[in-house]
Amino acid sequence: MGTTKKIYKMTNTLFERLGGSKGIAVIVDDTVNEHMKNVNVNARFLPLLEQPERLAMIKQHTIEFFSMGSGGPQIYNGKDMVTAHKGMNISPAEYMHVIDDIFLALDKNGMTEDTKKDVLAILWSLKGMIISQ
Repeated sequence: MGTTKKIYKMTNTLFERLGGSKGIAVIVDDTVNEHMKNVNVNARFLPLLEQPERLAMIKQHTIEFFSMGSGGPQIYNGKDMVTAHKGMNISPAEYMHVIDDIFLALDKNGMTEDTKKDVLAILWSLKGMIISQ
């Protein structure tokens, strides 16, 4: 009897499934655009249109954070989540609206259900560090 070889393919990392740094950058841009249109959170984001350097920095930090947190080689150079969101008084409802916007961006970019579940797990793990206590 001959031997049978089983070949196992490793699952792609979340970073790879999100399209790497370039894919994550597109998702971040799409998410920010959704935030700008979302009447439930846009008061926090529309002022950034008049501060393009700050908006670019926030986007870059978000790209780094999600790249590193999803298995990519990037290093996050921003503040920790508690420090970054301190004093912003983000409500649980606002946090949910932000998650909704992220999911609109994920859908727009054709992400699979498994990928969206993995992103949701990351977002849910950050909730206590971002919303006001």
